[in-house]
Amino acid sequence: MVGGRRILDRVADALLEALGTPPLIIANAPEAASWRPDLEVLPDERTGFGALGGIYSAVVRGPAPVVVVAWDMPFLGAPLIRALAAGLTDADACLPSSAGPRGVEPLCAAYGPACRPAIERCLAEGDLRAIGFHRFIRVGILPIESVSGLVDPALAFFNVNTANDLAEAEASWQARASSR
Repeated sequence: MVGGRRILDRVADALLEALGTPPLIIANAPEAASWRPDLEVLPDERTGFGALGGIYSAVVRGPAPVVVVAWDMPFLGAPLIRALAAGLTDADACLPSSAGPRGVEPLCAAYGPACRPAIERCLAEGDLRAIGFHRFIRVGILPIESVSGLVDPALAFFNVNTANDLAEAEASWQARASSR
């Protein structure tokens, strides 16, 4: 919970607002179907491949093209999601620039059908990096200036992995709410 709402609900609502269709949840947890009974839940197409396996599952099982978003990012916004989807006009994948270790956010990105064979090739090679398949496709990058005009990148790409992250997310939410 962040700001009194589950992070999953925040992400699902942002996707629905941005794209106009209910999102698909890719999750392997046995109880995943109970998280949001109104949404379709599917397991990984191939298990044991980490983040790349999740991206692959969305590309294979979702409607083409897809926007993939990690469910632990409580500050995403519909404008960013729309911009990523629009970025597929001239690319096979569109990723936002970020200050993260890869310089882009592969778990907040849009992927087209050409990504499927590229990811399959990487899986066969044992390359499980979430950006490893980019060398086989046309990649569009949403520049940080564009991202910053849509969302606060420091918040939008913040993900909650630990109790400390959750406390930090709640403090950020409260700070934003009080500044309004």
